[in-house]
Parts: sequence; structure tokens; C-alpha cells
Amino acid sequence: MSLRAVTHHRAPASVARATLARGRATRARVRRVVRPRASYDDIDRELAAVRALPPSERPDALERACDVVRASLREMKTREVDALWDSAADALNARRNIFPNELKRTLRAAPEQIAKPSDANDLKLIVTVTLTCSLLAVVVGATAPGDAGAFGAYLIGGIPIVVLAIGSTAPGLLRVATDRLARVDPEYRRRIARHEAGHFLVGYACGVPVGSYDLGIDQSHVNFMEGKLERKIFQGARLNEREVLPLAVISMAGVAAEALEYDEVMGQSADLFDLQRLLNRVEPKLSDAAQQEITRWAVFQAATILTNNRAAFEALTDKMLEGASVVDCLKTIESKRG
Repeated sequence: MSLRAVTHHRAPASVARATLARGRATRARVRRVVRPRASYDDIDRELAAVRALPPSERPDALERACDVVRASLREMKTREVDALWDSAADALNARRNIFPNELKRTLRAAPEQIAKPSDANDLKLIVTVTLTCSLLAVVVGATAPGDAGAFGAYLIGGIPIVVLAIGSTAPGLLRVATDRLARVDPEYRRRIARHEAGHFLVGYACGVPVGSYDLGIDQSHVNFMEGKLERKIFQGARLNEREVLPLAVISMAGVAAEALEYDEVMGQSADLFDLQRLLNRVEPKLSDAAQQEITRWAVFQAATILTNNRAAFEALTDKMLEGASVVDCLKTIESKRG
């Protein structure tokens, strides 16, 4: 058999192998092309699956979902679908000293008001209880017969004294009543939403995804998807300053949100407690002066992020007041970003 003949007989196998290789390459390209892109629907499904679980199982599920949510947001950022996501992270790797005058120029509220607990709602409760009980005592004394009227008037008149005593010795017992009374004012409800929107937006800009939020009575908070870090903090793990800086900014975001709009900050107690818990974990140990510097820097950075994204911040506040879902809040942020 000639060489030409051998070549002729082997050619079909070579062609078949080449064709098969081209087919595999084509299928691989097709698979890469048709692979679904990450979207807000992916995030919504992950968060819905977590909400469907019993409360005891949600923390672990939320931690697992965090990786999926981060990956989705990261991929969408490459397509500029969510360009505000993780946009502030690089600016928070180092800090500088922020002087009180610089902070004063940035905020509407005086810097010294930030660490001062507000008693405005407590005063409203005492005044309301006193006026109401005084009116009732007069009515009972004038309408009830005989000694019953006098006794009833004295009994009702003593209620404000009891409330004042409880407020002086155990103010926590009156927290729900105080908060419920304050929420009668629409501006106070907006203040709460603004405070939590500050945490939400700054956390999002710092690359920390939000799992849920709640504006309910005595439980207003934003739940971030950072289960691993939470466990480290609660277990007493030591953190370095670089790890703490973004968390400090997120912790002070609610304070900054209020201080940008109001003369007085009312929701700082829990935030300052969270920040102090973080600062206590820093190794090497921070001095009191260094802790104050970090606090001022964190408030300034949070205020800067909110100011630079004011349209998104105001729209997010409105959405949270409406009780919108987390995904709807994310869409609102990106649609209003500057």
C-alpha cells in the first residue's frame, strides 16, 4: 500500500478528532456565554431562604449567604450595576487626626453633643404623665362622691411621682413607653429611619452586605452579614486597628446621620457601646486619647460618605420608612447614586 493510500485511509480519523475538539471548544464557549449573570434576584432568593428558617438557624444561614451576596454584588460592580458597593473601603485603611473644629464644620450638631445622652424623650414622658394625671385627678375629685373622690385624686396624683422614681433608678423599665410615646411624632419616626439608613448606606459603601433591618419599637437596628466577625468579637478575639477602622465608621454612621440633620443626637448610646466594644479588642491597647481620635475620625468619615451620596441617603430613608425589602433598598441606593 502506498504512502498516499495510507494517508487517505487515516484522514477521516484525524478530521473526526479535529471536529470533536472544535465541538468541545464551541460547547465550552457556549457554556461561558449562557452562564447567568448575577442579579438582585439572586440576593433576594438568598435572603428569602434565610428568613424562611427558624430564628435559631438564621445566624449560620446568614453567614453562608454572605458569600453568595458578596459575590453577586462584586460581579454587578464590574458591570457598574452597583458602583456604590464597596466604593469607600480603600479610603478607610488609614486614619488621620480629625480636630473638633473640622468636625464642627461638617455636622449640624455640636461635636460635644455626640457623647452626651439625650433626655428629651424622658422629659416628654414625664410631662405627658404629669399633665394627664393632673387632669384625671381633678376630674375624679370633682365627680366621685365623698371620700372616694379625694382618695382617687390623691392616688392618681401620685402616679407621676412613681414614674419619676422609676426613671431615676431604673430608666430601662420605661424605655418601651418612652419610645412609643416619642413615635407619635412623625419627625421622630423619620429620625429613627434616618439613623438606620446611615448604618445601611455606609455599611454598603464599605463592602459589608446588609441581611435585614428593623425600625420597630425598642429594636431599631440594621443586621449586617458579618457572622464570623461577630463571633470573633464576642469570643474576645484581638483585632488590629486596620480591622477596626471600617467597623468604627459603620458603628458611627447612625450618629453621623442624625448629627448632619439635627441639633441633638438621640440614638447614640447603643452605637457608642458597640464602638467601645470594638476598641476594647484592639491590640496593642489603645489609649483614651487614641480612642477619642478614632471616634471623631469615624464620625467624620461616615458623615463624608453620607454627604457625598446625599440623594441616595435621602431616598433610602424614605424607602426604609415604607418598610421596603433589602433588595429594593439596594436598587434605590444605586438608582440615586451621584
